[in-house]
Amino acid sequence: MTDGTSSAEPEMSARAAGGHDRLAEVARWIVRHPAVFPFTLLVVSCIVVGALNSDFWQLANLFDILRASVVRGIFALGVLVVLAAGGLDVSFTAIAALVMYSVTLLVHNFMPGLPMAPIFLMGAVGGAALGIVNGLLVNALRAPALIVTIGTQYALRGILLTFIGTSLFMNIPQAMSDFGRLSLLTRSTESGLTIQLPAYVLVFLAVAVLTWALLNRTLMGRAIYAVGGSPEIAARLGYNVGRVRTFVFAFAGLLAGTAGIMHVTANRLANPFDLAGSELAVIAAVILGGARITGGSGTVLGTVLGVLVITLVDNVLILIGVPSTWQLAIVGGFIVLAGLFYARLDALASRY
Repeated sequence: MTDGTSSAEPEMSARAAGGHDRLAEVARWIVRHPAVFPFTLLVVSCIVVGALNSDFWQLANLFDILRASVVRGIFALGVLVVLAAGGLDVSFTAIAALVMYSVTLLVHNFMPGLPMAPIFLMGAVGGAALGIVNGLLVNALRAPALIVTIGTQYALRGILLTFIGTSLFMNIPQAMSDFGRLSLLTRSTESGLTIQLPAYVLVFLAVAVLTWALLNRTLMGRAIYAVGGSPEIAARLGYNVGRVRTFVFAFAGLLAGTAGIMHVTANRLANPFDLAGSELAVIAAVILGGARITGGSGTVLGTVLGVLVITLVDNVLILIGVPSTWQLAIVGGFIVLAGLFYARLDALASRY
């Protein structure tokens, strides 16, 4: 009897070890493919919501989700690059607000016939310049990026509201209005309504491709992940840590300026109070997509999927009439759950 028990114990231990090994392999595979989690979450959410409300699958609703993902998605790609380098930028909405309002007023008052391409360029350059200020301050003060960008966020909003304007501006330049109305796809519903997928979703696609190329096909992309993984080791490998940090904030600023122009174009008005408070949802999307607050990780595909998940959640909560205060709480819950999930995943991947 004792012999049978003693012989069974090693077998059970071996099975348990094998189970742990397989679990660790799965965890390591998910860590290597961070887009799996937001993709699964997106698919499950769509199935559940579609089962509860068949109207969810209507083309108009899907177009709304894509339309609402554009500005948030461009913001998120900038945040991704900063997070990958081990920083955190929360000033992107303030940069966008200052740039979009200033450029709209400037073009309307002095260059009303300016085409859309130079307007985009002005927004991108203005945003990049403000992003460089962030990067230089982070390097000079040697302070956490979060603290520095909280300061610049308040400073930029103060500059906007004190020196530039506080009123809603609806007379946007003609080129911006025309681009906002440009349709990529038009369909008519059975009830006779015409629904459109705006052409500016292509701007989001172009920015996603650009960010992917930066992170995966350039030496700067390698440097960004290296600095995010360990600044000390990156410096020993020959990377200029200060220059990399300045670059990522400049890139995030460039995308913030672009997103600001897109916001005015999509809404056909410039409101200096817009975008404030949307930082949490953007950061949540990036974390859901697999980026770690500690740096050195994150992918474009995961971030785009994370943006779609957060936008889908917002869309559903609005449809069922959930108050905006609860929407913020739910988005915060997503951040906590994603953080716990990835922490557990990392522990499993490294334990066995």
